[in-house]
Amino acid sequence: MVVFEGVESEELANFLRKRKFSPLDIKTIHEQLRYSKGIKKKVLLILYNSGKLLLQGDADAIELTAEQLRGAGIGKEVKQIKFRKELGWVIGSDESLKGDTFGGLVVAAVKADDMVRKELIALGVADSKVLNDKEIIQMAEKVKRLVQCEIINLTPEEYNHKDNEGVTKLMNKLHKNVAKYLKPGTHVVDKYPGCSVGDIMETKAESKFVEVAAASVLARATALQQLNYLSKKAGFAIPKGSTHVKWALEELKEKGLNPREFVKLHFKNVEEFFG
Repeated sequence: MVVFEGVESEELANFLRKRKFSPLDIKTIHEQLRYSKGIKKKVLLILYNSGKLLLQGDADAIELTAEQLRGAGIGKEVKQIKFRKELGWVIGSDESLKGDTFGGLVVAAVKADDMVRKELIALGVADSKVLNDKEIIQMAEKVKRLVQCEIINLTPEEYNHKDNEGVTKLMNKLHKNVAKYLKPGTHVVDKYPGCSVGDIMETKAESKFVEVAAASVLARATALQQLNYLSKKAGFAIPKGSTHVKWALEELKEKGLNPREFVKLHFKNVEEFFG
């Protein structure tokens, strides 16, 4: 699979029509165009609303089309991640919401062998960092249908209840638990400060192991769903991150909502605001 970004739909459509690509019906509201060419050596092009273009199919056909796109100056090619070649079953785990003021904590794990690894890469998991929130949720559904996986989704209230364990201890426990359900297999963890679990602890593991990349997709998609639920519960859009959230803390206070049900109580900005 090859990815281009910053692609204009009209320019791409003209390019493809001249080269006798066939238009296809789009399959989701997030797509602008779908085109294909060839039978045995087929290449499929999908242009998303974000301006990202995916090329999938036969390797030779993809490379030929990518070369033509480069020559025509259409978009900018996204550098592909080269994952390590592992043997046997590998379990990758990653987390989301750890640094967000709002929300609890999500830890996910994915198990794959060589055949499943190839399918994950073909699916586009290698490029999860360039996906927007809606695309992440779509990708997560595809990953779930393809792999064995486990997700632990702690709400803020559950997270705050467990906070007396300490965040590092809690993270170690959750990573260990998601992997335990998928054993046997070599457990790879996206290393964090104080990490003491896993057979392999690797910083930026999502760029080295496709299983961890897939786990990061599942964790992020689940986190987005949790934030959406909390937004409905609060009556306003819950912000991501921790830098520009004071207005949301003020909203909680004005509405008389219990912060325990929405934020991480031990965060410094929360402690300072609520005393």
